[in-house]
Amino acid sequence: MLHTKAKGMLDEFKAFAMKGDVVDLAVAVVIGGAFGKIVSSLASDIIMPAVGVLAGGINFTELRLTVGAAEIKYGIFIQSIIDFTIIAFALFFAIKILARLKKKEAVVPMSDTVAEIKEEVREEVLLLREIRDTLQK
Repeated sequence: MLHTKAKGMLDEFKAFAMKGDVVDLAVAVVIGGAFGKIVSSLASDIIMPAVGVLAGGINFTELRLTVGAAEIKYGIFIQSIIDFTIIAFALFFAIKILARLKKKEAVVPMSDTVAEIKEEVREEVLLLREIRDTLQK
């Protein structure tokens, strides 16, 4: 009995793990992690040094305030805010581009012509009208 419960649970887990949404989410997490590294490198290795030069040679990560024995590293906090802003901006544009590509793909499917799509819609509408008429009777 325990064996069948375990097998059933394993089958249920397999069905859950292989759902399209779960696999898509896993791929998105991996790609998002890689994308995050690229954008973080862009922010810390290219943009922040340029901002530092424009701000008079300031290295934000070295800015700190010492209060007694405590050291407040507010420069790292400023760097994190700038990194977040750059990453959010890059993600905004990436999502905007993907949405635009999806719209184009939805408007003109690769495998169907416009005439075929219109014909399918007509058939569906006729079938729905027949069902409606039957239900009304």
